[in-house]
Amino acid sequence: MGNRFPARDRFADGAQFIGGRLRPGTSGRTHAVIDPATGEELLTYELAGVADVDAAVAAALAAYPGWAGATPGERSDALHRFAAVLADWATEFAEAESAQCGKPIKLSTEFDVPGTVDNAAFFAGAARHLEGASAGEYSGDHTSYVRREPIGVVGSIAPWNYPLQMAAWKILPAVAAGNTIVLKPSELTPFTSLMFAQAAQEAGIPDGVINIVNGAGSDAGEHLVGHPDVVMTSFTGSTAVGKRVAEIATATVKRLHLELGGKAPFLVFDDADLDAAVQGAVAGSLINTGQDCTAATRAYVQRPLYDAFVSAVAALMDTVRLGDPFAPSTDMGPLISHAHRDRVAGIVDRARGYARVVTGGSAPESFDPDGLAPENGGTVRAGLADGAYYRPTLVVDAAQDSEIVQSEIFGPVLVVLPFDSDDEGIRLANDTPYGLAASVWSRDVYRTGRATREIKAGCVWVNDHIPIISEMPHGGYKSSGYGKDMSAYSFEEYTQVKHVMYDNTAAVRKDWHRTIFGDRL
Repeated sequence: MGNRFPARDRFADGAQFIGGRLRPGTSGRTHAVIDPATGEELLTYELAGVADVDAAVAAALAAYPGWAGATPGERSDALHRFAAVLADWATEFAEAESAQCGKPIKLSTEFDVPGTVDNAAFFAGAARHLEGASAGEYSGDHTSYVRREPIGVVGSIAPWNYPLQMAAWKILPAVAAGNTIVLKPSELTPFTSLMFAQAAQEAGIPDGVINIVNGAGSDAGEHLVGHPDVVMTSFTGSTAVGKRVAEIATATVKRLHLELGGKAPFLVFDDADLDAAVQGAVAGSLINTGQDCTAATRAYVQRPLYDAFVSAVAALMDTVRLGDPFAPSTDMGPLISHAHRDRVAGIVDRARGYARVVTGGSAPESFDPDGLAPENGGTVRAGLADGAYYRPTLVVDAAQDSEIVQSEIFGPVLVVLPFDSDDEGIRLANDTPYGLAASVWSRDVYRTGRATREIKAGCVWVNDHIPIISEMPHGGYKSSGYGKDMSAYSFEEYTQVKHVMYDNTAAVRKDWHRTIFGDRL
């Protein structure tokens, strides 16, 4: 695997990008980035500590006046150049993403990288359209208008499941609006965030506008969130960690954007196209090995279609090819780590006490002499025992209040439950603490219309599950957090709205002065 990761040479000077240059961390601790497909070490680097966070924030603070003072056109031009550099580096980005995450190269090549390039191109255009309310004489004697201004230094934290896309989602709206930023990616997956900052520098974005610190959340992350010069934090990760981030941010009265866990329902009505729903359920539950906060995790199927849906999903899951992430034929790669694989397996194993595992439910550990695993329909390739692989898993007969239905698994596991009435299906879809995404499947526009209105989620797809586009917002309800990534709506997080009001009368004494001076006027 190592010879297919030439980007490692980029990080010879360290894994912290501060003020326009790479440098080693100063925490006194190191971290080994492990290839989850093989268990091999890709790179060991020095973790960032408190001093590195301070240096990165200082660099961002120093760069802020110049970047905030640039015209929208100047920022737009820089981001257009940035999008072009990202496109030029597409192959290198895809290889680095697959190496550190274990995701299939076809996913990195066809989803992660082009999505990031498109996001950069979108925000290059959006940088010119930071508009407020039109000027008007709302009081009669005054002209009012609204300015949108950048807020300052942003300190953001991104997860390991989509490192490149999450770097883009955090950085692009912030800098398009005129802010500077310090991003802390997951220490598990540092490569593409660092390359993202290098690409920005290549595009001519000034040093200090984008800074990357790779350190542990318990010290570098918490210090970044609590830093007095950081005015806003955007965090994507688990709900549990999000609560801790909120505690720290609240103590310093920071603006806060949280995109947290999900447990997306996949609601199939009895008039749905069964083949389309089956295909969508398998793809929607297994994308990125299920390590997606919007992945389909709970399929509720109206009883007339239930048995056929379960049978067809199981059969289709058994055709999914696990393998080397760099093989073009691989459909699904490993989980991010052996520890996370064991966590997913533990949830499934506990479910055996109250539910039925229809297919999967194990790691691919035994192989036949021809290099295929017969226990998975001949679709698991030999040599995967050292990786953090887990077979596509389908579970049925679980209770609505069980762990496997209520808790975020973040792995290739789909639970299917039946329902009878439309009322019951919508009620079950809403019956978790989360509300990030959902999908509804039906040929009836009135059914789907009702479901999209009543399901409490930040995104509801109709007859599809997973697609995202730069022009539309991404964010959740309930314990899935608040605030939006992507789209022009994300500027609400990264701009300050200022009301400016001009007197039009030139009068020394205003009518409202009577509240102070009374009849002395």
